[in-house]
Amino acid sequence: MNIVRLDDFRPSDNVEDRRGQEGSGGGGFRLPIGGGGIGIGGIAIVLLLSYVTGISPTTLFGVYESVTGGGGGQVSAPGPAPQGQAGAPHDATGETVARVLRSTEETWTEIFRQQGAKMAYRAPTLVLFRGQTRSGCGTAEAAMGPFYCPNDQKVYLDTAFFEEMRRRFNACPPAEGACAFSQAYVIAHEVGHHVQNMLGILPKVHEAEQRARSESEANAYSVRLELQADCLAGVWGAHSRDKLHLEQGDVAAALQTANAIGDDTLQRATRGQVVPDSFTHGSSAQRQQWFTTGLQSGQISACDTFRR
Repeated sequence: MNIVRLDDFRPSDNVEDRRGQEGSGGGGFRLPIGGGGIGIGGIAIVLLLSYVTGISPTTLFGVYESVTGGGGGQVSAPGPAPQGQAGAPHDATGETVARVLRSTEETWTEIFRQQGAKMAYRAPTLVLFRGQTRSGCGTAEAAMGPFYCPNDQKVYLDTAFFEEMRRRFNACPPAEGACAFSQAYVIAHEVGHHVQNMLGILPKVHEAEQRARSESEANAYSVRLELQADCLAGVWGAHSRDKLHLEQGDVAAALQTANAIGDDTLQRATRGQVVPDSFTHGSSAQRQQWFTTGLQSGQISACDTFRR
């Protein structure tokens, strides 16, 4: 049995728990169901695709629609975000997330110090919510999956995604405890987007996407950004290996997750065909490759997906 141990990390206080504020989000992004919009199956696809979003939650619905011919969502300016309870949660799930977040904080602080970053690492806030809440990037919906919002430098997570990931999409082995590192990988990927933001990579890629001459060109930038976040999650894993007591089975579970949420795997399962130009996160093989690259090297410099 492979169960990641988090005992060596105390829960992070950089958590904002809004789970007692279901439905508190107002306008913003909506998920149309039926009537020519995105159906239940589409929402499930987006749930997986957008869990690795670091750009904007709305982007993936446009990509989905370009592949399926579905209808569009709505975007409105975000209002003031509700304030949740700050500090480490006391329930088991919240405490686990807070401990994983602490591991990223300690690890990236040390990595920035060791690998020549020009600034000290500043940890993001992780917002726990149920159903819907406001973010600096619009309304966060449970069906969008976890994502990082650069506007407020927060990671948004509805933990029900973990069960959905395991139960519906076989994104990690069903054995007890086997999903632990897969779940940590999901959080580490979103924190990887925060690292990109701190290093100035995220805004540069956003600018390049806006200048892109075609949708496929913009998608190519998105793929490289997402693969780099996978690699950075691997870098975190490499430096946290001993404290997390990682075993080979834990790594295999994370790789199974990467395989399950590859663009080609999802498109083949839902559409019966693969459209590489519409990829926004990378193929299953690419995602596994870059996570492994980070895990084996432990170096930020090894994660230059824009030159390979």
